[in-house]
Amino acid sequence: MNQRIQLASVDDQINVTAREAVRQRISWPVNLTPANVTYHSRGHALLMGNSHEVSQAARVLQGRGLASLTLLTTSVVDLAAASEPLICQTLNDTQQSQLRITGYLGAFRVEIAPADSDTLNLAQALIERDVFDVVLDLTAAGSSNSTQSWEIPPPGYVCLDWLAQETQRGEVLESVIELVGEFDKPRYFQVNSDLCAHSASGNVGCTRCLDVCPADAISSIQGRIESRIEIDPFLCQGVGSCTSACPTGAIEFRLPETRRQQDTLATWLAAYREAGGQAPVMRFVTHDFLDAERKAGVVTPGHLLDVPLEELGAAGHDQWLTALVNGAAEVRIQLHDEMPPRLTTFITHQVAQAHGLLEALGHDTTRIKLLQPEPTEERDALPTLTPLTAAALTFTEPHKRARFNQVLATLTALGAPSNDRHSMPEGAAYGGIQVDREACTLCHACVSNCPTPALKAGGDTPALSFLESDCVQCGLCEQACPESAITLLPGFLAAPERDTRHICHEEAAFECIGCGKPFATASTIATIKAKLANHPYFAGDALARLEMCEDCRVKDVWKTMIRDPDAQLKV
Repeated sequence: MNQRIQLASVDDQINVTAREAVRQRISWPVNLTPANVTYHSRGHALLMGNSHEVSQAARVLQGRGLASLTLLTTSVVDLAAASEPLICQTLNDTQQSQLRITGYLGAFRVEIAPADSDTLNLAQALIERDVFDVVLDLTAAGSSNSTQSWEIPPPGYVCLDWLAQETQRGEVLESVIELVGEFDKPRYFQVNSDLCAHSASGNVGCTRCLDVCPADAISSIQGRIESRIEIDPFLCQGVGSCTSACPTGAIEFRLPETRRQQDTLATWLAAYREAGGQAPVMRFVTHDFLDAERKAGVVTPGHLLDVPLEELGAAGHDQWLTALVNGAAEVRIQLHDEMPPRLTTFITHQVAQAHGLLEALGHDTTRIKLLQPEPTEERDALPTLTPLTAAALTFTEPHKRARFNQVLATLTALGAPSNDRHSMPEGAAYGGIQVDREACTLCHACVSNCPTPALKAGGDTPALSFLESDCVQCGLCEQACPESAITLLPGFLAAPERDTRHICHEEAAFECIGCGKPFATASTIATIKAKLANHPYFAGDALARLEMCEDCRVKDVWKTMIRDPDAQLKV
């Protein structure tokens, strides 16, 4: 399965022709969602930073159509007013540290929030509006007076390092002037709460999407009992790491659906083979990086098939492994210089997961590798291994986890699984559970809280069954168990047992002492009797009601009331 390629047998001209045939026949799916988020900006701009730099920027912006200019500096600015209102406000170091900015284009709330007094809304205080429309931050990144630490600033928040970006000053300041009017953009993602593993019964489970969003557009909204995931469409900028991190497919692109990327990968590789192409390498790369290469006159060899993404986060290890099981010899992920730290960490974590799965299933981990931003020979190099297969995988399932299980099953068939449980990077959605049979009462609280089909009840038979391939290690079952009988077992099990449902615990049914109907387990009845032994409602002979089904229990209560109408008053 890891046969080396004979370099002399690869004809690059044939590969170039095959790649061109793929490009002509099949387009990569793009987001076609109609723009349904609208920003409204009247042009009330806030400038922050050093007084010298703020005053210079303000001079450029004056008389250019902005509704007002508010200058927020640490010292007095001497600047004459022009056609628009000009407001200058100084902040001391303490106030600077208390500055809080939230929102987006047309709706920036700028507040000073002291710990011991009321919050001051600067827009209300300075321009008699609730919000500013545009923020120009002239604070050098990482400096001591920097007020914000967004990895990806929200739309309308413009950063300019006055000294470091001297050649870009005019372009950046011009972009501020252009941020007046109405602007539309798509709602990139949708959330299916039925598939979400974030919360159940007041317990919080999976937080993977929250952890990886560099735009801070995702939040956990606490309801009266449950929490739910929400994506702020005004802050979301389509990075896509949330869709790749979500193990159940609860978050996905609105249009096209995330699964269309997998289908397109399979179609591309099949078309490449039909056109005579050999040893294809899939390079996942951003549109911007590809545009920069074209402008620089870069011509890549024919075996390199570029997957154009809005951002690298839009494809994770499930997509990369899909490429391998559809005939790619290698997958290469092209990093770029402007990646936010959380996205870089996410991609590195995804590669570690892919390597862990390949190793567990007996494949060479060099089939998936990262490419550094600077051009290297590694980008254009021929793969060292032949493709795992020359057949396309046909997906028969609609949901993300089920589809990826098909990918893993194919990798298993093409490899040499270890039959052991392999450790995976922390937070990976692979693992099993361990059930303490002595403690488990088969109350099935775990089943009702499990967001996937991993845990199931036994139907007419008191039992608990588990299918590891569906488990995403959210931990909701562990938290919901009233007996603390469940423990998570992280790690990927490279054995047939992972795809086989097995019984974790089962008991004989406890039969009602009144009618003989099975309605619970012996351990459940024993636990309830122990907990309610001293309750006055079940005192004396009434304790036997706990051994009755719901119907017989009601009948027994009524018989007691008929014999002694005042009995209920004695409780």
